[in-house]
Amino acid sequence: MTAQDRKYYDSLETRDLATREAGQFAALKEQIAHAKANSAYFAESLKEVAAESVGDYAALSRLPLTRKSDLMAKQKAMPPFGGLNAEPFETLAHVFMSPGPIYEPGQSGRDFFRMGRAMWAAGFRPGNLVYNTFSYHMTPAGMMMENGAHAVGCPVFPAGVGNTEMQLQAISELKPAAYVGTPSFLKILMEKGAEADLDMSSLKTASVGGEALPPSLRAELKSLGVSSVTQSYGTADLGLIAYESEAMEGMIIDEGVIVEIVRPGTGDPVADGEVGEVVVSSFNKTYPLIRFATGDMSAIMAGVSPCGRTNRRIKGWMGRADQRAKVKGMFVDPAQIADLHKRHPEIAKLRLVITSENNLDVMTLQCEMSSGETTGPKEAIETSLQSLCKVRGAVAFVAKGSLANDGKVIDDARTYE
Repeated sequence: MTAQDRKYYDSLETRDLATREAGQFAALKEQIAHAKANSAYFAESLKEVAAESVGDYAALSRLPLTRKSDLMAKQKAMPPFGGLNAEPFETLAHVFMSPGPIYEPGQSGRDFFRMGRAMWAAGFRPGNLVYNTFSYHMTPAGMMMENGAHAVGCPVFPAGVGNTEMQLQAISELKPAAYVGTPSFLKILMEKGAEADLDMSSLKTASVGGEALPPSLRAELKSLGVSSVTQSYGTADLGLIAYESEAMEGMIIDEGVIVEIVRPGTGDPVADGEVGEVVVSSFNKTYPLIRFATGDMSAIMAGVSPCGRTNRRIKGWMGRADQRAKVKGMFVDPAQIADLHKRHPEIAKLRLVITSENNLDVMTLQCEMSSGETTGPKEAIETSLQSLCKVRGAVAFVAKGSLANDGKVIDDARTYE
């Protein structure tokens, strides 16, 4: 059987559940010992934990959580990684920055972020030219996808973001077979390509992420000629967490992590099917995140995927346990909005409202001004918003007293019908 004909990325995907659990918890014991020996943070947080005692989900659930929402403070106290890295700074290949800012270590080893598995499930095959529109600037997204494509055996066009006209020309002339990026940007490219009467027909397969993929948007992309659009779920810290296959029934958990669903605000597991916070333990030796609380919400699905992959599945992204929100593939954090407020003391109160128009994210900062006026330095505030959040948004001035006194800084009002 040639690589082109192989259905699964590797034999790990079809292990029976008992074999997988035994293998993963053996690896987790090794990972805990490694983290305690090489990471200042985990040496302290896991000092009472005997690695050999963590042999199943019940034992894992008794370990302390490390919360993504706490990383900024930890990294400021012990730069650059809060002591969570288990390989020395000087041995790293890359250092990335995500909004917050949060810094992440990276290495140049084969598929460091494990994205190849999601791309194979999406239908990418050796020799396909992959058109990568995730950013190569500061954040790891572009390199995450490039490394995954290379692991599959695909050359990559590093398009990044922006320069839409040049991108349309490149697609029409290079004729890439596959796309990685946000689904909303794929829609923009396909629509603008059609308007310009350019040949975009080579793009038949897409692995998308960074934002929600509602059924209506998937249907739109299919009508524009992209016949297979599957999504992956990952983070800059953890790499791939879960991915869709051709069955498109939930998201299959990656073989390189252990996922728990816990009651938000606690480390207590919830029953399968119940919505809770996604907590992940990874086997990454550079950044050995153990019981890492992502702040994302999901639920474990019953049974296994009809595609034949046997790992557990989650229902996909189901919101946030905190007020952080992902807009156009970038996280926006309440701390960034607080920094904007400090930069513009003439604002009495503010709230960032995120909506979706025609399947595109829209960000509007609603401002009550101290003067009581419903006008102010709109352009300056919009400039600050883009500078701090790395995403463009609009500013709307509202009457003083009109914003609810509920402590909410970010209001994610998007619906995904």
